[in-house]
Amino acid sequence: MTSAPSPPPSAPAPSEVRLRLADQRRQDRTARRIDGAWWPRSYDLAAELPGLLGGLPDAWGRISSVLVNGDTWPVCPERLVVAGQEVHVGRTDSPTAPHTVCLLAPGRGRWDLLVVPPATARAEAVRLMDRAVTEGV
Repeated sequence: MTSAPSPPPSAPAPSEVRLRLADQRRQDRTARRIDGAWWPRSYDLAAELPGLLGGLPDAWGRISSVLVNGDTWPVCPERLVVAGQEVHVGRTDSPTAPHTVCLLAPGRGRWDLLVVPPATARAEAVRLMDRAVTEGV
């Protein structure tokens, strides 16, 4: 007697992306403004970036390049395939933006997100994310 193979275990539902975006971008600004805040669960960029890019508004277009701080993201691939599209990942050592990620979409624009460190306590992370989208800092 043979038994039917058991069905494969179902994949867990994707975790909610912890992302807050400012209501609108300022067009008349002289200094860069933070366009939102992202609270990844880890510093594994290959694991975290697909969720971030999948959680962005369609109006932002296809993100083709991401710029991260090399000190904040120690393991950083040069390219990732996200939703069947190649995304170039660049690194910077700029001391002025160690906790930001810059997203670029050709013909659509540039967006800068504050990165809340993964180990941040929930209450503090929510406070930082709220501040980023209301004050742009």
